[in-house]
Amino acid sequence: MNELLHHIQAIIRDQGAVSLATYMGLALGHPKHGYYQSQTPFGAVGDFITAPEISQMFGELIGLWCVQRWRDMDSPPAFMLCELGPGRGTLMADALRAARLAPDFLNAARVHLVETSRALRECQKTVIGNAVTWHDTVADLPPLPALIIANEFFDALPVRQFQRTPDGWRERMVTINLGTEQLCFSLSPVPIREDAIIPPAMRTAPVDAIAELCPAGQGVIESLAAHLLEHGGAALIMDYGPAKSAAGDSFQAVRGHGYCDPLQNPGQADLTAHVDFQSLAEVAHSAGCQTDGPISQGQFLLQLGLALLAQRLAQNASPDEQDAIRSAFHRLTDTDQMGQLFKAMALRHPALAPSPGFEV
Repeated sequence: MNELLHHIQAIIRDQGAVSLATYMGLALGHPKHGYYQSQTPFGAVGDFITAPEISQMFGELIGLWCVQRWRDMDSPPAFMLCELGPGRGTLMADALRAARLAPDFLNAARVHLVETSRALRECQKTVIGNAVTWHDTVADLPPLPALIIANEFFDALPVRQFQRTPDGWRERMVTINLGTEQLCFSLSPVPIREDAIIPPAMRTAPVDAIAELCPAGQGVIESLAAHLLEHGGAALIMDYGPAKSAAGDSFQAVRGHGYCDPLQNPGQADLTAHVDFQSLAEVAHSAGCQTDGPISQGQFLLQLGLALLAQRLAQNASPDEQDAIRSAFHRLTDTDQMGQLFKAMALRHPALAPSPGFEV
């Protein structure tokens, strides 16, 4: 029995069809039955593997990036080193290990994590240690200069979808198929009144095209930008999606490292959608922040020195370890792996120099 499915069906029977954003929010974040509360998402035994789980090189380079950004900020004696949605804590642990090269950086760092899952918080405590402060939302972060990392965080935020019809854009909803009692998609009965919510690049899309919006992601960017403008610092966002806004349906579900129906068994599969980097950058610019990128993850990591780091690690490694390092290097950078679809983008206070790794 899927109790979350029954809960969602009851809401629909009582209130009518729900938006895709509402469905995603329940499927991922329900306090008892949501995916991040009840499942083991990460690693070989989970449903997917993120870049930090592929190789320590990823987190180590991010740690060194943070050290350089801190120095660019004139080395404040106390600052917030924050990660949004830190998973098992692997990236932060690797970043802190690499930062041992700069003891003054570590002495100044105050580690803060934005994580809603209590189960994942326990895992992060085991991996990183107890010298961590957890928060439920970005709005709870303390008033300190900040370096903020978000790796595969925005792709899991709820999205709304709109489909273009001959008489306008209608919101795509989730309802119940009366014949099968299963969840299915439907369209709102009337077009939306204000087409301006559709990004300009998508407004001329053909009939039946899908436009995806992520109000939650835009809200997070607004909060980050406001924090950086008031207190100083930078944020690094790594995720998958297009550099330019475009119409398309990218909503998907992953379970056991394979794709599945996103409307079946809510709470038991990871739900994601591609990140619209152009929209996020526009929000940051409107708030007064500067941005670097987006560029491909492969280009970003190579410009940070991934090839040199891989070569250095391989020097004292066994043949099997050398094979693993080469495999991880290609998985992180090759265009048919994570190198092209995944992007990197940085936000920064206007007084801060351009971010390392984004050189043209």
